Amino acid sequence: MTKTTIPPRGLGFKLRRVTAKSWLLSRCYYRCRGARLLGRPQDEIWYFAYGANMHDATFRARRGIQPLEHRSGRIKGYRVRFNLEGRPKGKAAPANLYPDPDAEVWGVLYRITRRDLMRLDSTEGVPGRGYRHVEIDAEDGNGRMIQAVTYLAQGTKVDGKPSLRYITLLRDGARAHGLPEDYLRLLESVEHAV
Repeated sequence: MTKTTIPPRGLGFKLRRVTAKSWLLSRCYYRCRGARLLGRPQDEIWYFAYGANMHDATFRARRGIQPLEHRSGRIKGYRVRFNLEGRPKGKAAPANLYPDPDAEVWGVLYRITRRDLMRLDSTEGVPGRGYRHVEIDAEDGNGRMIQAVTYLAQGTKVDGKPSLRYITLLRDGARAHGLPEDYLRLLESVEHAV
């Protein structure tokens, strides 16, 4: 019987975890990475999720965030693409937004605190490794306009294929939050990696 050892996490990971617990250290970390951490930790904001964070198990359990409120919503002028390099390399492609004046992306609007957004940033590699914050105007299911923050990255020219596990999170999250049937069909049409 062979014993499998799990390699220890790197210093960078440990430093990010400690930094994420301190608002002051986080402000310095963001500034060193060329980004700004705005407001106060208890300030409330809206976050627009269009990827795996639409799924409650991912957002609440895995990310550890308890939203103050949530509702379905959409943003116009973008389409969802799978043009980022995921893990394992070549076998996963996370969701990304791509400007398209004739398209719209449906997702979930979560009202969270800035501290929650900072915690979410640490799981999404912000600031630094790809995604960055973008302020967008979202429309909720009742037609109300809401200013929100979402993630956008510089993707590749060619889309990859998301893993079956990942695209299933998007599909299940979209269904659970009552997103429109035509958007569910779009997600169902996405071919996954094998």
